[in-house]
Amino acid sequence: MTPTAPQPAQTVRTFAQLLSSTRRGARLARLLATGQLHAWEVSPIVTERAEQIVAELAANAAQHGWVPGRDFRVTLALDTTSGVLRIAVIDARGDHVPAPVPVPTPKARSEEAESGRGLLLVAALADRWGTEPYPPAGKTVWAELDDRPTTSP
Repeated sequence: MTPTAPQPAQTVRTFAQLLSSTRRGARLARLLATGQLHAWEVSPIVTERAEQIVAELAANAAQHGWVPGRDFRVTLALDTTSGVLRIAVIDARGDHVPAPVPVPTPKARSEEAESGRGLLLVAALADRWGTEPYPPAGKTVWAELDDRPTTSP
C-alpha cells in the first residue's frame, strides 16, 4: 500500500458568467454575483460592497463597453487563504479605458447629474481597483476587496 500525499485545500474559488451588454445583463450580473457570494458564505460587509461594485462595473460595461454582437464577462475570484475577493468585468471596448478617478469638486459635476459617479463609488468601496488590456481589443476593469473582520461596538 502506497501512502498518499495530503491534497492541498482549495484556496481560490472562481465564478464567471458571460452576459448580454444590456441593462438587463448588468442587473443579472449583480444578482448572480450576490447569489454566488452568499453561497461562498462571504461576510455580509464584503458582499454588500461587492454587490455595489459589480453593479457599477457591469452597468459601465453595458453602457460604455458595448460593441454590437459582443457580450461582457463578470468574474469573481475568492482567495480563501488571504481573504481577497477580486471582481473583474471584461468588455469589448479596449479603446475606452476609464480615466483615473478625480477628486470631486463642486464645479466638476452638477449635483443633479444622473450619471458619472460610478467609478467614484468603485474607488470608495474597493481596496484596490484598476484596468488591464484584454487582447485583442477589450479591457478588464477589476476591483479587489479585503475581507475585514466585523467589529462589535
